[in-house]
Amino acid sequence: MPRRVVVDLKFVAFMFISLAANYIKYTETAIDDRNDQSMKALRQNSSHSDSQYSLSQDDERNFNPSQCGRNTTRCSDLQFPCIRCSYNLSCIYGETSTATCEPRSQVQCIGEVENGKEKRTFNRDFICRYCFLTELWEHDCKQNTNCNSAYGTYKTNCTVKSTVLCLGSRQFPKNAKCNWTRGSKYFTALVLSITLGGFGVDRFYLGHWQEGIGKLFSFGGLGVWVIVDSILISIGYLGTSDGSLLL
Repeated sequence: MPRRVVVDLKFVAFMFISLAANYIKYTETAIDDRNDQSMKALRQNSSHSDSQYSLSQDDERNFNPSQCGRNTTRCSDLQFPCIRCSYNLSCIYGETSTATCEPRSQVQCIGEVENGKEKRTFNRDFICRYCFLTELWEHDCKQNTNCNSAYGTYKTNCTVKSTVLCLGSRQFPKNAKCNWTRGSKYFTALVLSITLGGFGVDRFYLGHWQEGIGKLFSFGGLGVWVIVDSILISIGYLGTSDGSLLL
């Protein structure tokens, strides 16, 4: 008489809830760390608030006035590095504030006429934050072509895009993720785990050959290991052995 295999559903449910709780806790911790970093930066720079306004720190060496258009360009349409802006350092982090900007002295443009006089200064709204705290799509970083997942991150220099206004230096160092992949696909790994997980094919595909052998000879941990690995892959907890990204 064949031996019956009994899967403890309570145990599987407990594993799933535990993994989900850990994932949520990790996400909340990352958000809290980012907020703490923002508040720390504001406190460290509060000593400079004695002067109400502070000029933005631009790269003077690479500035070329010819890239700022011609005499027909309106001053208010110019972007960095063609303009210099002053910011109110007493602004509230994350809220919209107003900066006073003007073209650089070498830049020729058409200003607004006020009381019969040409006014080259203009106001522009911005979000109160430091440049190194801008979102990923708001700054460009130099890519490291030799980066691999064995090192996790690499140091690079980033520059805020010309349309973004922010406090502090517009160029800053940053630890960026390698984002390296060897071509493994998330959907393929998930399908292999569900269909052929009892033979450890999913583990072999992800490069975990030791676990794959154990899974093969245990017939997927009598089904329990198959369910657990399927859940781990589906929530992104289980990836490749070398840390490369799943496409």
